[in-house]
Amino acid sequence: MDGTSITESRDAETGVRSKRHLKRTLGGSESGTTTPGDNGNAANEKSVTPNEPSDHDVGSVIARHESFRNAESLASVDRPPSEYLPPAKIYHPLSFPVIALLMPASVLGVLARLGLQALVTYDGESVFPLAYIQATGCFIMGIGLGLKEPFGRFYGPLYTAMTTGFCGSLTTFSGWQVDIFNSWVNSTGSHRDGLRDLIDGLTKTFVTLCLSLSSLWFGVHCCKLVAPHIPTIRSPGRPIQYTLVSLAVLTYAATLPAYFRASPSYRHQATAALLFSFPGTLTRYLLSIGLNPRLKLMPLGTFTANIFGTALLGLFHVLQGLPTPVSANACAILQGLGDGYCGCLTTVSTFATEVDALEGWKAWLYVIASWVTAQLVLLVIMGSSFWSGHVHATASCKFVS
Repeated sequence: MDGTSITESRDAETGVRSKRHLKRTLGGSESGTTTPGDNGNAANEKSVTPNEPSDHDVGSVIARHESFRNAESLASVDRPPSEYLPPAKIYHPLSFPVIALLMPASVLGVLARLGLQALVTYDGESVFPLAYIQATGCFIMGIGLGLKEPFGRFYGPLYTAMTTGFCGSLTTFSGWQVDIFNSWVNSTGSHRDGLRDLIDGLTKTFVTLCLSLSSLWFGVHCCKLVAPHIPTIRSPGRPIQYTLVSLAVLTYAATLPAYFRASPSYRHQATAALLFSFPGTLTRYLLSIGLNPRLKLMPLGTFTANIFGTALLGLFHVLQGLPTPVSANACAILQGLGDGYCGCLTTVSTFATEVDALEGWKAWLYVIASWVTAQLVLLVIMGSSFWSGHVHATASCKFVS
């Protein structure tokens, strides 16, 4: 394709509404609107809306700074690749290989989040720790979106493992929202007035949004530059596929003995979170598959997962701040549920992808609805508990050292 700006007349022909006139079109050709059959596989359950860009390559749409009219066209973001592939390479979204590979991806995503958070948390930090986590996850998500077609030609479940599993578990919407709410209530007891509390919360809101969206686009852009130079790799044979699936299941199974056999001091730091990582990812994935195609206004599955996970994390924070602390084991479980289940149930990487790919006013509506709903939920759960005087804003849990 040449570098000519995409005009309004071309937009009318393709059904793609350009967010801005492009100085240069990045990679890929215009997407088709037909989906090959898959011999009964449900990968193609969603029909493509007429005059909508084909959803097999959301990364190309983002790279071209274009958008989808309807949120239901984004339902394929979490699904294995299915466009322009032979039936043998198309995987049902709920097939066992797809679900199995989410297991180690969730574990690795939580480990990366906890490790990166420990690395960037220090006295006198200039940037709040979650900013690094969200930016890193969204950058990798952008790369995954750009590689969706090569993943499909090689082994489709790896795409879902990378994007939904790893990136979705690395980033956390619930942690972001609780961090903002803690700024409103000044949970750290910093010496500042209410105006500074407001500024701190708004800073975490806008910086995270800007970093996430720009990191996502940068990842897609970098991928589009190198994708033409990636050689075609032969798909793994059945024995290798079975081996990958077996290793994936065993990796998650190892989190159970790791929790009970490792030192109790590791439980609140990592092992409890690893134990609850895959259930959180699986819940989000099922909500995405079941609900995202149902609403044109916004991705209902992602929205539900993010709000539900935020409510749970707020509840766990309240339980950790009870005047009479619960036992050390219960504290470790609560911490693991927050870092593991809620951290993997909610996602900023998929949220940023959907925001970037939706057309203007729907994208803003999605952002505002998600942010406002999450803060109102935390106001009811955490705010009422703190201000009633029955719960401390800081955790009273005592962990085994």
